[in-house]
Amino acid sequence: MRLALFSPLPPARSGIADYTAALLGPLRRRVEVEVFADSTEDFTASRFDALVYQIGNNIHHATAYRTALEHPGVVVLHEANLHHLVAEMTIRSGDWDGYLEAVAYEGGEAALEHARRVRALEAGPDYEGVPMLRRILERARAVIVHSRFVEEKVREAGFVGPVGRIPHGAWLVDGDRAGYRQRLGLDESVPLVGILGFLKPYKRIPEALRAFRRLLRVEPRARLILAGEEHPELALGELIEALELEPAVRRLGFTPEEDFMGLLAACDIVLNLRYPTVGETSGTLQRALGMGKAVIVSDVGAFRELPEDVCLKVGVDAHEEDLLFEYLNLLVSRPEVRRELGRRARQWAERECSWERVASLYVSFLGAVTRGEPWAPPERPAKSEAAAPQTAPKAVRREEVLSWTGQSAYVERHISRLERTLAVTPPGGPDDRILEMGAYLQITPALRNRLGYGEVRGCYYGPAGQVEVKQVSSVEGEQFVCEIDLFDAERDRFPYPDGHFATVLCCELIEHLAEDPMHMMAEINRVLRSGGHLVLTTPNIASLRAIAAVLQGYHPGYFPAYLRPEARRQGEARHTREYTPREVARLLVDAGFEVVRLETGPYREAPRPELVWAENVLERYGLSKELRGDAIYAVGRKTGPVVARYPEWLYG
Repeated sequence: MRLALFSPLPPARSGIADYTAALLGPLRRRVEVEVFADSTEDFTASRFDALVYQIGNNIHHATAYRTALEHPGVVVLHEANLHHLVAEMTIRSGDWDGYLEAVAYEGGEAALEHARRVRALEAGPDYEGVPMLRRILERARAVIVHSRFVEEKVREAGFVGPVGRIPHGAWLVDGDRAGYRQRLGLDESVPLVGILGFLKPYKRIPEALRAFRRLLRVEPRARLILAGEEHPELALGELIEALELEPAVRRLGFTPEEDFMGLLAACDIVLNLRYPTVGETSGTLQRALGMGKAVIVSDVGAFRELPEDVCLKVGVDAHEEDLLFEYLNLLVSRPEVRRELGRRARQWAERECSWERVASLYVSFLGAVTRGEPWAPPERPAKSEAAAPQTAPKAVRREEVLSWTGQSAYVERHISRLERTLAVTPPGGPDDRILEMGAYLQITPALRNRLGYGEVRGCYYGPAGQVEVKQVSSVEGEQFVCEIDLFDAERDRFPYPDGHFATVLCCELIEHLAEDPMHMMAEINRVLRSGGHLVLTTPNIASLRAIAAVLQGYHPGYFPAYLRPEARRQGEARHTREYTPREVARLLVDAGFEVVRLETGPYREAPRPELVWAENVLERYGLSKELRGDAIYAVGRKTGPVVARYPEWLYG
């Protein structure tokens, strides 16, 4: 599919410019895209399968708006009001006749009469009462929205064509919290509240400042930053002075993207309030949720649709200021509540609003529109299905593992990891095939005997094309025979047909790869059937043990030592690169998988009280204590082909 995409791009000071920039990468991995930002000089509609117009309520979208009227396509409405855009396109250029005509077309004689008063400077434009949607909706073939609220407004405006509700993407990043706090002159213990983005009058800033003044009475150390371009109709300096907040509140003005994300990372609490609303989804909010921040929003419009457990909601009523203060006090005085709220926000953003998912939904919807077919979002796994990989139908006890492997020192040291690997592996059936990479036959018999797979295959490093047959016996005398295919997982094509396996186990292997791990991931994708599972385990370079090692001056790797020549000859391999849990998640997504499980745990069951101090360091500096176990356990479900063969975060 070839798309023409009309949208402003950075450095335009438009949230939709940032939205489009974030969407383009994953979209281009799926379809061919040509972007038209300011000019249509080289545009020929017949060259494209679909025309997509990103429409916002400011002058940056004039080119997209005009082209959408001339060449009907799919309109992405980021809010349910375009009056400011139309006014800027007409009034700003002195085209009062064009403005009056547009108002009359939208709202009839009553709206026209008000517009004449606007021209006579007797009144301001009726931005709320005349949304200016009719003309563009009459020309649109289909509409994309981010919320149910805007979808309802589109239908109320009379649009009967296809509407695709696709969530606004979230930026899943970790900013430099400590670095930006240092820039602000704040230590790690100071509670910091942030209001970020274009500082407009409707963002409830006076109410927020009054609530913050009350917070200072119970927590004098608290600080608040205002980062964003200030609207001329909002006299922030005078307001801050009148409330006597100068020592505790800083105005930082417009900040470039890198600094904006750093300031957001520095905050403990983010306020994203607004009223009135026309259904806009805030890019700042999506950044804050993706960063795992505790967020307070207004309980209006599209914000009302956010899950109750990912943010706190404040009604716009007589109790607004009181509730704002109570929420701020709760989040400042109970940091564990703040952290849990942020953790849930991050999980929701990863699950529902990743840019990869947004791009997939775009392609699915545009394909349906192009074919003239009805569209429903691709079904996500049902809760029971998504949870299926998390527990085997029968627990595999260590005695059963040891009955096949004997009391070897290695197995004794790693028995907890082996048990857990089996516990997270999805069960199979008589017609299902499973491949264990790097098979030592430690847990391989259990794949058949306990997890129920009809065919169990193994593979190992060696000359491509050779097959070894290995056999082990249990203490009860039961025989297990497995064919082990030899090849180089980083270079060779795996000797299996496309879609051959239901499940692949890649356990304690990827950390050994020295050249091209995505070759292996791509081949695993190829040999797995659609919806099949990859179970991946590997040491965690971001574990509590690794953090403690670095802080005490030691290497964080689990196995960084070089091997002696005799060990190399025996076929062993040192760890070349160890991964963090989030890197493993990115690896799965780039390889065409949906992450259905990501957790960490110990290699051994022994308690680690000597690492409590490192956990306290993380807590003090506001850093996540999640996913800090020694071993990573991840399960991915194949959703499509490889997304990025050479992801930038992994390849230089």
